[in-house]
Amino acid sequence: MASYKELLQKQKELAVQVEEARKREIADAVHKARELVVEYGLTAQDVFPGRRRGGKTASTGKVAPKYRDPATGVTWTGRGKPPRWIEGKDRSAFAIA
Repeated sequence: MASYKELLQKQKELAVQVEEARKREIADAVHKARELVVEYGLTAQDVFPGRRRGGKTASTGKVAPKYRDPATGVTWTGRGKPPRWIEGKDRSAFAIA
């Protein structure tokens, strides 16, 4: 049976081997992906359709408010936690026409 120190040394050696294998396999995967991109003339939009230029995801923009507090004029879109002025009340009374 191996001693504790021997096992720790083996663990370190395996960790190095794991990292080397990981780097090799990632390099191979990137190489294959690049070949496919060139072969089929793919763009970043083809591969990552939910992204815009600059790596940011596309946003849906602002949502129009659906409810207005008649006392203060404050609006709410109907998304997320309801504000106190509408919480627990009939929302149709606050609907924006």
